[in-house]
Amino acid sequence: MVLSGASGWRLREAPLFNRAQSASFWGMQQRSVQNCLDFDFVCSRREPSVVAIAAITTRSTTGATTRSSFLSTSKCLTQCANIPDASVMVNFASLRSAYDSTLEALQFPQIRVIAIIAEGIPENLSRRLALRAAEKSVTRHRAGHCPAPWPYVSRSGGMSNELNNIIALECRRRVLEGVAIGGDRDIPDSTFLDHLLRYQADPGAQMLVVLGEVGRSRGIGALPTPCADGRITKPMVAWCIGTCAGLLGSEVQFGHAGACANSGQETASAKNAALAAAGAHVPASFDQLGETIRASTKIWSAAASLLPKEEPAPPTVPMDYSWARELGLIRKPQLVHDVNLRLSAARSCCTPGVPITEIINRDFGIGGRITAPRSQALTTPSLCARAGKDLIRRRSATAPPKQFSHGVDTGLIPMEFVNEMRKRVELIMGIGHRVKSINNPDMRVEILKKFALENFPASPMLHYALEVEKITTSKKPNLILNVDGMIGVAYADEFIEIGALNGMFVLGRSMGFIGHYLDQRRLKQGLYRHPWDDISYVMPEQSQWAPW
Repeated sequence: MVLSGASGWRLREAPLFNRAQSASFWGMQQRSVQNCLDFDFVCSRREPSVVAIAAITTRSTTGATTRSSFLSTSKCLTQCANIPDASVMVNFASLRSAYDSTLEALQFPQIRVIAIIAEGIPENLSRRLALRAAEKSVTRHRAGHCPAPWPYVSRSGGMSNELNNIIALECRRRVLEGVAIGGDRDIPDSTFLDHLLRYQADPGAQMLVVLGEVGRSRGIGALPTPCADGRITKPMVAWCIGTCAGLLGSEVQFGHAGACANSGQETASAKNAALAAAGAHVPASFDQLGETIRASTKIWSAAASLLPKEEPAPPTVPMDYSWARELGLIRKPQLVHDVNLRLSAARSCCTPGVPITEIINRDFGIGGRITAPRSQALTTPSLCARAGKDLIRRRSATAPPKQFSHGVDTGLIPMEFVNEMRKRVELIMGIGHRVKSINNPDMRVEILKKFALENFPASPMLHYALEVEKITTSKKPNLILNVDGMIGVAYADEFIEIGALNGMFVLGRSMGFIGHYLDQRRLKQGLYRHPWDDISYVMPEQSQWAPW
């Protein structure tokens, strides 16, 4: 979704991107940062395009923190601070917090472009963002850049990836600039025409590509007029998705909020016909879009007497360790040896030779079945054993999850509870897992949940936590109710105040700690030393410590 100034002058006066620009990310999205740095490496960009990450963290870690990403094979540390030179911000906030974070970003005058990833922002909030962006002359959208004569405008961010693929692979061309204006409902933001007029005035843009969709007369349906009256004179290849709707008996709502034809002029077939009549190159189907772009390119290149430039071979991007290990290309000796608990090939916990789910289903009692197993990935007991420390110094109890009780007792609905925790900058204890997700659930939680729902006379805390889980997993699939949270909400109704939950966790976790501790001693494991290549050194600036 793209927002520009009220008159559009700021949006049309110059290209939005250049090779010297840098961006900041809102949200701890290290994988996306790494993808950007890999793209910088392939494009032979000397300086990283991502220079900062701004994220709301817990109070214990609030402030400037450091996250490690890689540019080629050398490390590039992304400092979480306000960088004055970053004129682009990519906002990965969820739809619940995208509005507030965007308003905060608009306060910084150096930010010219804001790319919002979230969809489903309420229309009234989107209108307010449009107004504030118009006052600040800031563009809000989703886009990418690479020097070449082909710019494009798309409604869908997902389909923009397809356009990149078609132009780069099938047509052997590069993309000058790609903008996806967003698929939410029609609000007074920037349109296809805003960007096409900007491309018309840009001498670097030689041919235009437009990919629209059914519905929204203010979108691609408004392009035939400027093509006919001469405002757009550059060759343009255009296609409107949704022609299959004519084969159906009634109107169909497609993927985006406004992708539905409410009149004959809003159908994809009518828009394609109008564009063709106005002089645009319109293929017979989406499958022929690449062929149409390729044919138009040949005609334009011949008329302009241009020869295709020889493309240099892109450098090879180093493969991530986790991906190479999954493909079986590398191997690494294990630093910790243990037989108490392991992960199977399907990443489910197994005791020696027996899946943990089978152990859970046996009649060992709730405490022994659920809390005794302790993953070796949490290696603190093993490290203490290998360092010669006694077991008593390692044992710790899990604090009772009182947050859900606070939400229920104060009458907060789950959405209000989640928003309150976000405003207080506090984690929701009992929510989140490093390995498991809604697509790969923790069987311990599933068995406990089934037991509680079938045997407890009432479980209001559990139902409340499950509603909170629905909200958190809509943001990230791994923000599930974990086993600690499940046990906590099951016991919270009666035992939270007297400390029974703490006692149960001390007993159950101590059983797991004992197993790991004895294994390390029995296997005669030496003092643990962490690999040097896995340590990132963060040094202060020379001016902070140098005596000269």
